[in-house]
Amino acid sequence: MPERPNFLVIMTDQQRGDCLSAAGHPVLMTPNMDAIGYAGARFSRAYSTCPVCVPARRSFLSGQFPSTHGLYGNGSVEWDGPTLPGTLREAGYQTEWVGRGMHQTPPLKRYGFEHMVFKDHRVPDDYDAFIEGREPTGSGGYYGTGVMHNDWTARSWHLDEACHATNWAVTEALRFLDRRDPTCPFFLVASILAPHPPLVPPAFYLDRYLRQDLPDPVIGDWATPPDTPGIAAEASSDRVNLQDEALRSARAGYYGLINHIDDQIRRLLNPVDGVLQRAARYTVVIFFSDHGEMLGDHYRWRKSLPYEGSAHIPYLIQAPEHFKINPGTVLDVPVCIEDIMPTVLEMAEVDVPEGVDGMSLLPILRGEGYLDRPYLHIETAPTYQCLTDGREKFIWFVKDGSEQFFDLVADPVEARNLIDDSDYSARVEWWRGELIKTLVDRPEGFFDGTKLVAGRSYPGVRG
Repeated sequence: MPERPNFLVIMTDQQRGDCLSAAGHPVLMTPNMDAIGYAGARFSRAYSTCPVCVPARRSFLSGQFPSTHGLYGNGSVEWDGPTLPGTLREAGYQTEWVGRGMHQTPPLKRYGFEHMVFKDHRVPDDYDAFIEGREPTGSGGYYGTGVMHNDWTARSWHLDEACHATNWAVTEALRFLDRRDPTCPFFLVASILAPHPPLVPPAFYLDRYLRQDLPDPVIGDWATPPDTPGIAAEASSDRVNLQDEALRSARAGYYGLINHIDDQIRRLLNPVDGVLQRAARYTVVIFFSDHGEMLGDHYRWRKSLPYEGSAHIPYLIQAPEHFKINPGTVLDVPVCIEDIMPTVLEMAEVDVPEGVDGMSLLPILRGEGYLDRPYLHIETAPTYQCLTDGREKFIWFVKDGSEQFFDLVADPVEARNLIDDSDYSARVEWWRGELIKTLVDRPEGFFDGTKLVAGRSYPGVRG
């Protein structure tokens, strides 16, 4: 290896796996995200193994599955142990986090990063300090429109575009590149809060999608509408029946935020003064999201669920020619956030700490060998256990033991629950057996020696 590579990791928050032009989205424009995959590889079957913010980000930092680190929901737990940035820092890397905070506890703990510039609503933060002197009195900051952090309501951004958290995060990433130590390699995470609500893109992007023919939500034959009249019980309900103006504005706001991110990514990756020029071109770029967004599919809003809208994520990697990744590669093996840590460490020629569950993707990126993983285990407390290989999906609901089975090749939007279809009974039985093997030693007692047992206590933090 001629030198140790730099790493730029771009992490969005709550971006669906189908929300890329390269993945065939009918209206969304993401040429700069797509370009990462065209220059390297795109993983078409990538998943968040616990599709909520805190555990997904802990898995990114630790390379561990939820079943190892014990966080199955948005709990506030301080933890110690090897981390990806900490391991790289010990190996001589300059490590930096900018943008939306790590969402770990306590919020000021660096978890291996040498320095952080971040936004976290739990503490006075760098974004608040940035915007304080730039907004008119009474503007209310990031939530000044009244559209909040889990809402399906949407409107245009109310301040100058330069004050948007997306622009700010990219500006801070560029500031780091200008001020970094040039005598050592860097590991930079640019964490973008969007497209996580509030759905407040700059007006240009909202208008772009309001005037388009947007796709409707998918409603499966198994889905039931909320038991409240109208659209939803309130603006942040996770059960919705979005229609007409409410549906159009929600989807336009969400797509607008992603398109806005994409244009801002061009500031980082452009051929004039982007990261590859500022870092002598020897930089690995990784793009992914912590989880997706249901966006009204199956009458659901927000994340946490095992369905494709929530659990399927974008996942792209480009690397210098030395790594021999064939440009434009599309890989359909099941991969996850936990795989980023061992992949980065192998690229940096740094030993992987004990206890890491993820697998290095470098061999398959090079076209060497295969990924010895038949499926991924996805779970979120207190709701469900799920297995998928990206082609089929089996879901078991903890409370009542009900099950779902989807053929994702024939039905990628999960419109038909095949759990009682006799044509799939053998496949269902196989998946159920695999889930039993996965859960056999779990402390919750999901398996009694003969069958799965519903109704067990399943807290979000393992005691």
